Amino acid sequence: MAEVGRRALVTGGAGFLGSHLCGRLLAEGYRVVCVDNLRTGSIENVAHLLDEPGFEYLDHDVTLPIEIRGKLDEIYHLASPASPTDFERIPIPILKAGALGTYNALGLAKARNARLLLASSSEVYGDPLVHPQHEEYRGNVDQVGIRGVYDEAKRYAEAITMAYHRHHKVETRIARIFNTYGPFMRPDDGRVIPSFVCRALAGEPLVVHGDGSQTRSVQYVDDLIEGFFRLMNSAETRPVNLGNPTEMAVLQIAKTVIDLSGSGSDISFGPLPPGDPKRRCPDITRARESLGWEPRIPAREGLQMTLAWFAGRLERSAPKQ
Repeated sequence: MAEVGRRALVTGGAGFLGSHLCGRLLAEGYRVVCVDNLRTGSIENVAHLLDEPGFEYLDHDVTLPIEIRGKLDEIYHLASPASPTDFERIPIPILKAGALGTYNALGLAKARNARLLLASSSEVYGDPLVHPQHEEYRGNVDQVGIRGVYDEAKRYAEAITMAYHRHHKVETRIARIFNTYGPFMRPDDGRVIPSFVCRALAGEPLVVHGDGSQTRSVQYVDDLIEGFFRLMNSAETRPVNLGNPTEMAVLQIAKTVIDLSGSGSDISFGPLPPGDPKRRCPDITRARESLGWEPRIPAREGLQMTLAWFAGRLERSAPKQ
């Protein structure tokens, strides 16, 4: 449990990851300020927390200066549109969240002597030429490609975070997140698992891009949130990969979702999106050694829980007869 009276700010707190993190922090005894402008998050994601003692929601765009009154011990900077469908739809806000949003979050951390954890991404590695990816690998990023707005936003966010750490002595932590899934994902997210799950539940064909041999290393959201919590409370200031080192082919994920859902869905194939990584797998040696962390929830178990949540969501949104 947290020390009595500890208070944390979560930017992007009404998003997929942020909502899970807010719940975990409250369970640990924190008072939590959730900041979100709902560009890609949803107030429904934190509806179950709104009446919790110690939870505050603030509608605010982090690209504008962040003003939080009172004590502040920790900042989890998660605010950033992160779905592939966003890269073409809102490229400028993505870049602004990584640049101005991170600058504002770090400025607040400096002013309040708070520790800041940056939610970075495995996308800093681009379409990697090194496998698996370790934290010293500098990546293979196409900065002028469609995905470049997100990749470079996260690379810049890491650079300014380390600058504040070295120059202003701000306590910082950097988490490089690999493919994560679970409840509260957007159905139109554009990522593999919500797309497959929603189509399977609707009995529609699952669309696999390419031949499906490209890999993802998927982790259930609870494992990632445990990694966040351990990293924030560690002495590790270097970037840390938080992901599942067990690779799954995209076609294998599709077949598993069909099997678990009991769906009669077929699988169809389409062209690969531009810049889509062919392999993605973390080396988590640093996380194991520094945090004592590794993912615990098997893919089938996590996918089953995710299917159940999406099925409940569809049932709740269905027109009443």
